[in-house]
Amino acid sequence: DPGKPGVDIYNLRKFQRSNQNTCINQRPLVRVGDRINGGDIIADGPSTDLGELALGRNVLVAFMPWNGYNFEDSILISERIVRDDVFTSIHLEEFEVMARDTKLGPEEITRDIPNVGEEALRNLDEAGIVYIGAEVGPSDILVGKITPKGESPMTPEEKLLRAIFGEKASDVRDTSLRLPPGVTGTVVEVRVFNRHGVDKDERAMSIERDEIERLAKDRDDELAILERNVYGRLQEILTGKEVVSGPADLAAGAKVSKTDLDGLSKGQWWQIAVGNEKAMSEIEALKRQYDESKARLEARFEDKVDKLQRGDELPPGVMKMVKVFVAVKRKLQPGDKMAGRHGNKGVISRIVPVEDMPHLEDGTQVDVVLNPLGVPSRMNVGQILETHLGWASHGIGRKVTEALEIYQRENSTAALRETLDKVYEGDETYASLDEPALIEMAGNLRNGVPFATPVFDGAHEPDVVTQLENAGLGHSGQVTLYDGRTGETFDRDVTVGYIYMLKLHHLVDDKIHARSIGPYSLVTQQPLGGKAQFGGQRFGEMEVWALEAYGAAYTLQEMLTVKSDDVAGRTKVYEAIVRGDDTFEAGIPESFNVLVKEMRSLGLNVELIDRPAS
Repeated sequence: DPGKPGVDIYNLRKFQRSNQNTCINQRPLVRVGDRINGGDIIADGPSTDLGELALGRNVLVAFMPWNGYNFEDSILISERIVRDDVFTSIHLEEFEVMARDTKLGPEEITRDIPNVGEEALRNLDEAGIVYIGAEVGPSDILVGKITPKGESPMTPEEKLLRAIFGEKASDVRDTSLRLPPGVTGTVVEVRVFNRHGVDKDERAMSIERDEIERLAKDRDDELAILERNVYGRLQEILTGKEVVSGPADLAAGAKVSKTDLDGLSKGQWWQIAVGNEKAMSEIEALKRQYDESKARLEARFEDKVDKLQRGDELPPGVMKMVKVFVAVKRKLQPGDKMAGRHGNKGVISRIVPVEDMPHLEDGTQVDVVLNPLGVPSRMNVGQILETHLGWASHGIGRKVTEALEIYQRENSTAALRETLDKVYEGDETYASLDEPALIEMAGNLRNGVPFATPVFDGAHEPDVVTQLENAGLGHSGQVTLYDGRTGETFDRDVTVGYIYMLKLHHLVDDKIHARSIGPYSLVTQQPLGGKAQFGGQRFGEMEVWALEAYGAAYTLQEMLTVKSDDVAGRTKVYEAIVRGDDTFEAGIPESFNVLVKEMRSLGLNVELIDRPAS
């Protein structure tokens, strides 16, 4: 239809961050020249494969104990899983820093940070912001920032620094954005936000220029696609029509040919008038639609550029904000949580070298070893059904591969038809396939035939046995396994098959945490809790009972005073350790002062009276 745009453009999302810090990436499934209809899938997103939900991977599983490493739902995995990145995931962490206007003066984002060596600044540009592509690790500086500080009594060290370096050494303090512990990755994106009217630094200008270039390229690409489409349709309309008027090169009354059009510039095509009224109205509609689309593209580009250059809406008091995105690659490791599709979750206990894993008769090593005791008491026998069906599916895939090899040698599909006839049992869609379609379908089945077993209409035992027979496997679904370390067979046959395993978002890297000295609560002066606050481990009432029961008096006193809320004692114990002395005096915990203040608020005046030591 000449009045309608003849081309739709879909921009895919590439490596963007989700709210869960996982990676959103879309991959095209179509090629140039493919014919598609409405509702066809043209791109895969995260966790989809050919438009189907795909959250995990198929792995070869054996149900057997292995030296106690799969005790209590622990999972034993092969090194191959880690080496081949079977369950490796990419996470995008976002870190931000704000430069505020404080009472003492504005904070500044800069490379010039007091008391920081050149080595710590190696990844920063002139503006004090980390380069894209930099490999960063824990406590590396991402954005350099200094904050003015008020006049305070100076220590001898500060006096010395001021004497050597002048004023700069003491009137600002380092408040740079640093990477937290446990994060190692690559900087993939930096965004700089400036308040209206604040001059942009060189890095902000560079990011803005790059963004405008990207927008211009997108606009030019879309325009090129639009022009290609419009002029293709215009050529179809004009070719073979009789010329009424047009550019000087075209004689009136002649038929328009492709050669004539190639000899003219694209702009001159619109000047050609032909005798066919319907064709002329189509050309007018096409021209109108082309001009509108072009104007719309230009307006959208101008609007985006204007938005970029205008400055950003920032919270009150914030002059500038920098966001840094770091891509972290997480390989599977002990402590990560995995699960099947039947609530059979567990934590990885050990990654075993490939050669030590149990293997089949043909030398194929299993990928995962699960504990058989995780099945009977929980009664989730669906995982055993899945194991048998996966084993049969893979066996049939092997048969299909053999039949394809026969086809390549003898150019006969008889063996392939025979194998697939048993599986699809006279399915009409399958029976109607011609040879090329059959070969393409068989190519997709090399790794295994897809099975569905619905909840109330699933595969019964005879169905599973039939498929195991089709795959040329034993009825029991069990095979002889060999110990990878000794080469001997295990005492009895083991249930082996393919299971769909998922990696859950409970990764040990996100949970592991350690603290020495860190932040304290303002009111109680006790250490904060939780990884996010860089907190300590709670030593609760029951833990106190445990130390009391053991008679560990000094440990208990430390826990309740200097390691907690005895502010004076904390500094004294530090000084004692520096002196090499191991004695300390415990003072009054701050929580006692809080209690006294609360009692005073009730009208009970509680005072501490110093009594001379007798």
